[in-house]
Amino acid sequence: MSKTSGSYLVLENFIGGKFVPCRSHIDSYDPSTGEVYCKVPDSGEEEVEAAVAAATEAFPGWSDRSQEQRAQVLNKLADLIEANLEELAQAESRDQGKTITFARTADIPRAAHNFRFFASSMCHHTTECSELDHMGCLNYTIRCPVGVAGLISPWNLPLYLLTWKIAPAIAAGNTVVAKPSEMTSVTAWMLCKLMQQAGVPPGVVNIVFGTGQRAGNALVSHPEVPLISFTGSTATARLITERSAPYCKKLSLELGGKNPALIFADADLDQCIETTVRSSFSNQGEICLCTSRIYVERSIYSEFLEKFVAAAKKWKTGVPSDPSNNNGALISKEHLQKVRSFIALAKSEGGIIHCGEGVDQLVLPERNANGYFMPATVISGLPDSSRVMQEEIFGPVTCISPFDTEDEAVSKGNGVRYGLSATVWSRDVGKVHRMAKRLQAGLVWTNCWLVRDLNLPFGGMKNSGVGREGGKDSYHFFTEVKSVTIKH
Repeated sequence: MSKTSGSYLVLENFIGGKFVPCRSHIDSYDPSTGEVYCKVPDSGEEEVEAAVAAATEAFPGWSDRSQEQRAQVLNKLADLIEANLEELAQAESRDQGKTITFARTADIPRAAHNFRFFASSMCHHTTECSELDHMGCLNYTIRCPVGVAGLISPWNLPLYLLTWKIAPAIAAGNTVVAKPSEMTSVTAWMLCKLMQQAGVPPGVVNIVFGTGQRAGNALVSHPEVPLISFTGSTATARLITERSAPYCKKLSLELGGKNPALIFADADLDQCIETTVRSSFSNQGEICLCTSRIYVERSIYSEFLEKFVAAAKKWKTGVPSDPSNNNGALISKEHLQKVRSFIALAKSEGGIIHCGEGVDQLVLPERNANGYFMPATVISGLPDSSRVMQEEIFGPVTCISPFDTEDEAVSKGNGVRYGLSATVWSRDVGKVHRMAKRLQAGLVWTNCWLVRDLNLPFGGMKNSGVGREGGKDSYHFFTEVKSVTIKH
């Protein structure tokens, strides 16, 4: 990375273990000020071609290493991320708009943990064996790395979700061409320097920066990239599926969510409100697992609404570098406008805006006056058919509605095209199990939120994605199974 004559950072692609300058660049903005602070390579087919060639060349040597040898490199990388935690957290906060506190406590520690977890877990999978005595045969399976893995990660948890893909891919013996979001590329670039220090061999991990239309399209359309792991929007996933189809690529697609919280009258209300405020507004609501629809049993609806709005008003939005703030800025001007358009739609449909956008004034320092900030916003009074209740907003906005029966709660919870996660609040163990079984969601939390064990499958149903990753599921996705029969 170098600085231009101005004050911009200028990033370079990382191909074959070296930093490679790019002829053209994209502006990247500091969301808290609205000013350009970084120039990101605008890569296309030429850069992706070079990265795939480097990954292809590195594959035989890397895949021949033992699990333990690969694990040593991943653990060294985890050590280096932890040693540089503060620098990485500062960069993530500035690049993405999230609070420095969230970057310090969630994003960067989790990035290190991803490498450490997969360094260990990949060493502990076993394969199957069966005997066919009557035919004099022994059957067993082996798992082989797939080859060059194409990894496309989003802007909301940049390093966290990039490492969630790179770690299992290379731990399983694949090589990688990764494309982070062009809006949040700085920590991915910093990771490249750490990979050099950790002894990741040249070409094992290549990072190509740029837009989905150019760099992403070139990657998913490349005939020598047999596997794509993507986290992002359902609309982009459709395009990836179409472009991958001619090559029969292996796909894992982790997509959007419109996640419900179902709150029953016997819930622990204090704990429920504290957690549901966090699940609705954490990271500016820019987490695919955030709660955006809250359904409350009618007998406690008024009490819940009053207490929830009061708690939401205490959720502080402001300059990301201030540790007392809960939320920072949204990712971009365009995204802020999109989120605001949903608030305007809710108003036009008779929804009540209890707090947040258009109700509570944000007081910001002068240099942050053009930043992309929105306070925690709570809406009630909308029909389930409203676009505000149906579409992923991906901002600090949640909607609250009452329900009367368990069946109605399930029906409302399942009444969208997404099925990523859900939360259920009740002290009734039987009810909790019934709800968990009936809800169409890849993850169901009861009386908690975002408790994540990396051993467990992660992914969604319906329009929330295809496939699962995590623990054994990542091992299966990033390898191909081969059956071997030996006649004796």
